[in-house]
Amino acid sequence: MEEYSVVTEEFFRDRLRFLRNERKISAREMSLALGQNETYINKIETGKCSTTIASFFKICEYLQVTPEHFFCADAKNTLNNDSEILKRFHKLTAYQSEYMFSFLKDLTEK
Repeated sequence: MEEYSVVTEEFFRDRLRFLRNERKISAREMSLALGQNETYINKIETGKCSTTIASFFKICEYLQVTPEHFFCADAKNTLNNDSEILKRFHKLTAYQSEYMFSFLKDLTEK
């Protein structure tokens, strides 16, 4: 089930980067606006650190999106297909998700 967490974290990082870039905001600018170290957002987007729920809500407020919108990519968003895949992935059993992750990993490594 560890692979499931990796997929979710990757989606979070990609979605944060997408929303920030869509608004033409630099990672440094956003970090400072949130009252954090200038590398805060960059570290989240590169997986070097994670965020708390309270900070996540501040990020949503700063980006002017609801938490639901943050996780649900809309039709004009290139992550829309990924969102649908993740919804279906969430419904799998632990065995099924491990099998699918191995299968996808094998496909992408060739």
